[in-house]
Amino acid sequence: MYSLHPSSALVELFRSAPFQGVTPEDASFLFVGLDANYHPQIDTLPVFEKVLAYHSNGVKFWRQNKVHHPFLLPDYSGDGRFYHRSFAEIGFLPEHAELVSFMELLHVPTVGRSQLNADDLLFSHLERLNAAILGGSARHIFIPAGVARLMRSVGIFGWLPARPVKRLGALSVLRQDEDRTVYSHLHFSVYGKFQEQKVAEAKEIRRLLSQVISV
Repeated sequence: MYSLHPSSALVELFRSAPFQGVTPEDASFLFVGLDANYHPQIDTLPVFEKVLAYHSNGVKFWRQNKVHHPFLLPDYSGDGRFYHRSFAEIGFLPEHAELVSFMELLHVPTVGRSQLNADDLLFSHLERLNAAILGGSARHIFIPAGVARLMRSVGIFGWLPARPVKRLGALSVLRQDEDRTVYSHLHFSVYGKFQEQKVAEAKEIRRLLSQVISV
């Protein structure tokens, strides 16, 4: 169950491009999430024009504004900032914008707290995600445990194991072949007792980035 965001402009952008950053098929690093959640009145906040610009062209936004997401801009201090600050600590820079994509299981933006189940999800959107994971350009795909649980319930992701198959440094590996690796990692919004592990995972992803950009 979820609540569709009331902003028609935001919903329309998701319909035309249900992802953030570069297209998921063309990314080197693909981060999979549950849903893109926004303040219910975000269209009344000063940052909204930047949000629209971000969803229109995430690569251009990152290069022009020097941050990967509008929630990191100085005039925004609401929900979601901590998540994106944690992601930023990995070390991706504006010159890496064409390497990174975010794609959620849900194809539309939401408001409030969502409790997603398989019936909420759009089959064609999941098919696109599955194709991007298995046949796209991404060498490194990242899926938090809660996201993986929902993915296992829909039947499309039959390759996704019930538990990691091995470890790679601080990261757990769900699938690996000669072309790509799918990792299990902590959600970027966790804190407290999970902080040390989250920091270790960020360092491991930074190491993977250094390998990609040195090729």
